[in-house]
Amino acid sequence: MRRTYRRPKPKPKMDFYRINEQIRVPVVQVIGDEGEQLGEMPTAKALQMAREQELDLVEVSPKAQLPVAKITDYGRMKYQKEKQIHKQKASQKKIEVKDVRLSLRISSHDMEMRLNQATKFFEKGHKLKVEIILKGREKQHWGKAVEIVKNFIAKLKENKQFNLIEEQGLTRQQNGFNIILVNKKD
Repeated sequence: MRRTYRRPKPKPKMDFYRINEQIRVPVVQVIGDEGEQLGEMPTAKALQMAREQELDLVEVSPKAQLPVAKITDYGRMKYQKEKQIHKQKASQKKIEVKDVRLSLRISSHDMEMRLNQATKFFEKGHKLKVEIILKGREKQHWGKAVEIVKNFIAKLKENKQFNLIEEQGLTRQQNGFNIILVNKKD
């Protein structure tokens, strides 16, 4: 029995901010808690101002000509960033590549079933990978395999509600052919 090992998905990268004593530059451009510009000042004075307000001094732009530091609550700022990343991730639309497999000896009823599957996949907004697998002596009849795939695509293109485009053309694999189709919405 073969075991498959999967890597854990990487966590979204958070920006690392230097806070309070971690800031090593002597002079910083300071921004207040409400976003007002306080001007440039020594880091020690900016840190003292932040402590008086019971807030943190956070370096937000370390690579600027004069590094920019903001007086803010670091926990609140970190929470807002995480919330923003989560919202961006939730709004992303994932497009899956669905697979329809044909064979050299496919019957007309099976072909209709595969066409119905393909139309459902396109309606849901997925990409479609059409592949035909050739086994044994079928590998000699690659011309017929290409003909079956092209016939399948032609039947899909008869449907007027789809604007099908080949994302990846018909490519020959070791034991068959495949093609990737996309429904481009105008």
